[in-house]
Amino acid sequence: MTQESIKLEAIGANKDPNKTENGVVDDYDPHLHREVESPTTNAETLIHLLKGCLGTGILAMPEAFKLSGMINGIISTFLIGALCTYCLHVLVKAQYVMCKKLRVALLTYPDSMKIACDIGPTCLRGFAPYAPALTNFFLIFYQMGICCVYVVFVGQNLKYVFDEYTSTKYSLIVYMLIVFVPFVLIICIKNLKLLAPFSILANVITLITFGVVCYYIFQNLEDFSDRPAVGSLSDYPLYFGTTLFSLQAVGVVIALENNMATPKSFRQPMGVLNIGMILVTVIYVGMGMMGYWQYGDGIKSSITMNFPIAEILAQVIILSYSLAIYISYGLQGYVPVQIMWTNYIAKHLEDANAKKKSFYEYLLRIVCVIVTFVLAMTVPLLGLFISLVGSFCLSALGIAFPAIIEMCANWPEKSHPKTLLFWKDILLIGIGVIGLSAGSYSAIYAIAGKLASGDY
Repeated sequence: MTQESIKLEAIGANKDPNKTENGVVDDYDPHLHREVESPTTNAETLIHLLKGCLGTGILAMPEAFKLSGMINGIISTFLIGALCTYCLHVLVKAQYVMCKKLRVALLTYPDSMKIACDIGPTCLRGFAPYAPALTNFFLIFYQMGICCVYVVFVGQNLKYVFDEYTSTKYSLIVYMLIVFVPFVLIICIKNLKLLAPFSILANVITLITFGVVCYYIFQNLEDFSDRPAVGSLSDYPLYFGTTLFSLQAVGVVIALENNMATPKSFRQPMGVLNIGMILVTVIYVGMGMMGYWQYGDGIKSSITMNFPIAEILAQVIILSYSLAIYISYGLQGYVPVQIMWTNYIAKHLEDANAKKKSFYEYLLRIVCVIVTFVLAMTVPLLGLFISLVGSFCLSALGIAFPAIIEMCANWPEKSHPKTLLFWKDILLIGIGVIGLSAGSYSAIYAIAGKLASGDY
């Protein structure tokens, strides 16, 4: 029996595996046992957190406000931002509790789910062997979904610009096919350090783009009261999915906290997580409110497509931001490739030589690009695709799963049917399930309607 199995058995028997035979508590601190090659400072972590949260989703927020209504959108976005932040706190704290119980420095998200089910209520223990695969499925779907969004975004923006200069209005699929090879090339870069200079360029472009967006959306504003305060209830799940996609960065947060030089400062009241999420939420509310205020019901799925395309400034900024998103594709695509390669493919090639392994890894990368392009060309609906990915993946990864992990990590000492913690986690699980079900159904229904009518 392994040491981890002994600890799991002790926990399952309601014993404290951190106590010695004499009953003295061995106060193991996982943070002190982490071996990080290049730990990041608080400031660096905050910058990375902002970078991870500010992507294509922010340009879709004005359309999200169109679905929710102006006042409802402002209030709901702050509430969803608070919910996302709280659930991230729950996840990071619960992982720390389990690391402490098992006396390990780090746990991945899939391993956290497996161990949580192992040590939690009896009804969940039979699910433990399947928990990592389910978690990886959502992580892969989420990251591949982001890549699909990036492909659609780049294709739509290229078409928007070049339609001004071509007499023949080529279809969106043509522009997607034009950029296929560049996307293959960037995802085939294995060493992320080679992408670092390009990522800096992408960050600079992103900041400039936000400045130009502000330049356009603050001009000649109409009366604020002209925008409806509350949208249709049937559209709210689509708003929820888009906003969750934009604000939730569960994968980024786990990686950042694991690589901090001072991880204890991550969850402090004025720590990196709270400061970062407050800034992100305020930026998203501002972008959604001002974009919808400026363009109203005419808002597009990406606000860049509302820019006056005849102006050179608009064309340059649209193409520049498309370049930034293209660079980000390499980073986002790296995650699902690593999950699939490490967990499901490499272990079957242990006896293969290095050349054969390299061939299969590159093949996997190319297949991932092909899959994202096929999905993007099949469903070239940027706003609805964002809503679907947000509802389906992040309702689970960002809300329901953290609550399950917290409930199980504290079971049965602090979490059982007679405690407030237990019922609070049940409520979060319910919110996650409802968000996943209602949001996914609404997005799929809307996508099917758009495709059937040819309105895309």
